[in-house]
Amino acid sequence: MITKRIIPCLDVKDGRVVKGVNFAGLQDMADPVEMARYYNAAGADELVFYDITASVEGRTIFTDILRRVASEIFIPLTVGAIKNPAIISAAAQRYGNQCVVLSADIKRVDGKFKLFTKGGRENTGIDALDWLEHGVKNGAGELVVNSIDTDGVKNGFDLELLDAVAQRCAVPIIASGGAGKMDDFKELFLNHPRVDAGLAASIFHTKQVDIRDLKLYLRENGVEMRV
Repeated sequence: MITKRIIPCLDVKDGRVVKGVNFAGLQDMADPVEMARYYNAAGADELVFYDITASVEGRTIFTDILRRVASEIFIPLTVGAIKNPAIISAAAQRYGNQCVVLSADIKRVDGKFKLFTKGGRENTGIDALDWLEHGVKNGAGELVVNSIDTDGVKNGFDLELLDAVAQRCAVPIIASGGAGKMDDFKELFLNHPRVDAGLAASIFHTKQVDIRDLKLYLRENGVEMRV
């Protein structure tokens, strides 16, 4: 059985880790390198970084921070910053599908899942499910499904959205947005088996949930985990 993964997410703005609710009201949390070092020691399976203002400010991502992080941690590191869809197939051909992770910020608009850009500020009008399916067909080997509707709310993952994605896309799915307690991860993994990983930010940043405790709890409840 393939083990499920627990992934902290670090949103970076002006060189600092920040966190908000529904992609708004950002609050300063910590230095990204220090936090990455902490999660490496805490048992995280992977880290996801987002430079949340790069697209809005029209600049490249924070490569200096990434180099520092990469030199200090020993777990997989994923970075989100894609504007050109053609990079998906190009990267898949060069590095293999398993190395290409497509991340999408999604919000309900008039009852439909729409793709948002620029840190959740701009509605592209694109159907999010169509976009993800297209990305998989072009070489994306994994999807990060970010629900703007549940982001930071801590009432549980957006299971309706995740199930809809799973019906359309036969690749590993990382659920993002809404985790508030350990039971949210148990519900995610036990009742939605197509989801391969749970991603969260504030509950890990504030130590509301300890990653090792979470993994032990999940394993005790029948979820295969690497502890």
